[in-house]
Amino acid sequence: MSRFKRILLKLSGESLMGSQGYGIDPQRLSDYAQQIKEVHQMGVEIGIVIGGGNIFRGLSGSQNGFDRVKGDQMGMCATVINSLALSSALEAVGIKTRVLTAIRMEPIGEFYTKWRAIEAMQQGYVCIFSAGTGSPYFTTDTGSSLRGIEIEADVMLKGTRVDGIYTADPEKDPTATKFDSITYQEVLARGLKVMDLTAICMCKDNNLPIYVFNMDVIGNLKRVMEGEEIGTLVYSE
Repeated sequence: MSRFKRILLKLSGESLMGSQGYGIDPQRLSDYAQQIKEVHQMGVEIGIVIGGGNIFRGLSGSQNGFDRVKGDQMGMCATVINSLALSSALEAVGIKTRVLTAIRMEPIGEFYTKWRAIEAMQQGYVCIFSAGTGSPYFTTDTGSSLRGIEIEADVMLKGTRVDGIYTADPEKDPTATKFDSITYQEVLARGLKVMDLTAICMCKDNNLPIYVFNMDVIGNLKRVMEGEEIGTLVYSE
C-alpha cells in the first residue's frame, strides 16, 4: 500500500546530467523512468515537474548579459526538452504520459489546465508539467508548488542528490546534522535552502507537505511511498 494517493514529483534538471556534466544522461533517465514505473504500478496518481538547469538557467543567463525575461523563457524551453525526454523514457517502459505546457506549444504538448491534468491522472497517465508557471521571474520550484497545490496532491516529493534537509550543506560542512522532520516556520527561520522562498511560502500557506529525499539512489522513490523514513518531511504546524 502507498502512503500517498496523488503526488507531485519535483526533479532537478541538473540531476539528469548524471556523470556527463551537461545535457541528459540516458542511463539516469532510464533509472528515473523505472522508479516512476514502480510507483505508478502501486496505483499512485503522478504529476511531475522537472527543471531545466542541465540545459539553461535563466537567472545565471541574466548574470551573463541575457535579458532576464528572455533568459527565463529559454529556461522554460529547457524544461520542455527534459519533459519530452522523460515522457519518451516512460513510454518506453510501458507508462502512458501526457506532457502539459504552461504556454501554448501544440503539438509538442497540451496546454495545461488543472482539470485536464487531474482527469488524465485518474485515467492512469503520468502528467509531466513543463514550462514552469509560464511567466518569467518564477523558478521551477515555484512552478512545482503551484502545480502540486492545483492538482490537490497529497505531498510534493522533492527528489535531490542528498538524503534530506540538514542544518548546513552536508557536502561542505561535515558537522551538519539531518532533520527527520521540520516545520515550514523553522525552515524559514533558519534560512534553509530547501526551495526558493516563494515556493516555500506557497506550500506553507496551502498546507502542502514536502518530502525531500535522494532520488539518485535506485528504489528510493518506492521506499518513500511505502513509508520508509529515508528523507525529511517539511510540514505546517
